[in-house]
Amino acid sequence: METALTKMLGIKYPIIMAPMFLVSNVAMVKAAGKSEITGAIPALNYRTTDALKGAIKQLKDSNTGPFGINLIVNKSNFKFKEQLDVCCEMKVDYIITSLGSPEETIRKAKVAGVKVFCDVTDLHFAKKVEALGADAVIAVNNQAGGHAGKLSPEELIPLLTKNCSLPVISAGAVGDKASFDKIMALGAAGVSVGSIFIATIEAPVSEEYKQAIIDYGANDIVMTTKLSGTPCTVINTPYVKEVGTKQNWIERIFSKNKQLKKWFKALTFIRGMKSLQNAAFSTTYKTVWCAGPTIQYVHSIRPVKEVVSQLTSDK
Repeated sequence: METALTKMLGIKYPIIMAPMFLVSNVAMVKAAGKSEITGAIPALNYRTTDALKGAIKQLKDSNTGPFGINLIVNKSNFKFKEQLDVCCEMKVDYIITSLGSPEETIRKAKVAGVKVFCDVTDLHFAKKVEALGADAVIAVNNQAGGHAGKLSPEELIPLLTKNCSLPVISAGAVGDKASFDKIMALGAAGVSVGSIFIATIEAPVSEEYKQAIIDYGANDIVMTTKLSGTPCTVINTPYVKEVGTKQNWIERIFSKNKQLKKWFKALTFIRGMKSLQNAAFSTTYKTVWCAGPTIQYVHSIRPVKEVVSQLTSDK
């Protein structure tokens, strides 16, 4: 299956194992490469730039295929500039930008020979990153896990392919071969798939988190603004039901105040990511697990290669 994405990265299948906060790691990305797709890791999965450098070196030394690093490019990520410098210095294959303007990332990456794929949710932002010189857009639709978009894949993919010259990589709604084929038929150059890889042997998260991916379904996914200030999909566990999914009136006031909103959003992001971390790696009643509707396709814990086979095989 040759597409703009497979030619750009030299992979067999036009699939990115999406970068997932806390979940994605070196073992998963190596397994993705051996399965002839590509994987990416959020830079924020590493506390220090030295740890990020170490992970990139491991992946380069393993020679299992191209890989990417995801950067949060807004002001909530205080480590952005040093993470970007590391990605450029070590020449990762591509950077995925999220939640902010990718202008600086694209400018520096082009000098380093690193490709940049930008998360977008509509045509307005797709045209912006196209003008900045991005190499592809990741079209985040309303079925994506994490920070989902508002448009369905049936709306978003044709809209972007008809009005944007960049390859369109679709994020959301893919969990098996039939759904993969459906998205590709809409004109996508590839897909970015995350949630169905959480319940894999290589994933470092707790067995409770993995089991939740199996036990819950698409109807159990809700949107919350409590984690990062930006709507984010989580499993509607009893704890999520208890605390609610919307900011309270005080939080809404701070998030709209011109002088305070930057700092409040950063604080919300840090607190939200900490709560996700606590739930992902330990047993706690405060279960806040990030996932998307495609968990409906997951019925057991398997190695990454079997999940890839589910996406690419007709069997």
